[in-house]
Amino acid sequence: MRALFVIAIAALLSACASKEDPSRIRQIAQDGALRVHPGLLGQPVPPELQALAVVSPASGTVSEASAMRMDEQGLRTQRSVYFDLNKADIKADYASVLAAHGQFLARNPQRRVRVEGHADERGSPAYNQRLGLKRAQNVRATLLGHGVQAAQISVKSWGKSKPKLTGRNEEAWAENRRADIVYEKED
Repeated sequence: MRALFVIAIAALLSACASKEDPSRIRQIAQDGALRVHPGLLGQPVPPELQALAVVSPASGTVSEASAMRMDEQGLRTQRSVYFDLNKADIKADYASVLAAHGQFLARNPQRRVRVEGHADERGSPAYNQRLGLKRAQNVRATLLGHGVQAAQISVKSWGKSKPKLTGRNEEAWAENRRADIVYEKED
């Protein structure tokens, strides 16, 4: 009987195993339902979120594709961009998140953000400082590409000094390899 139980557990674990890069899989502890814009999850966007059209900063026109926008809650919950080990290039997974922040900032030129780059604890302090800065600069460049004014965005590198998750394992290191978009308070 015990052997069957062990086999069943092993089969269940192997069925749940993913061939995807483990650094791209995130588990977030939360209370209640996670509030993420449905468009980011590939689900249909509710009509109440489609009602407000977005003006394209590049052309100044309203397009059908830009009619979908991230709601205010989505802008509050999707503020971190995660990176691979020793990398500063932005993964395609974060294109829609950065586009939503970029469109919001382009429509609200009075709003200011600070992009804070972080690194995990591995590597020298100087290396982690440079890597955090490069990550923040890449997020800034992406936001600028969405029509945000340069004066709206500042960058800061924290290196490894402000971990999001403490620990000496891959889960903690993956959480700490990030850049955060921090909205400054309005005057």
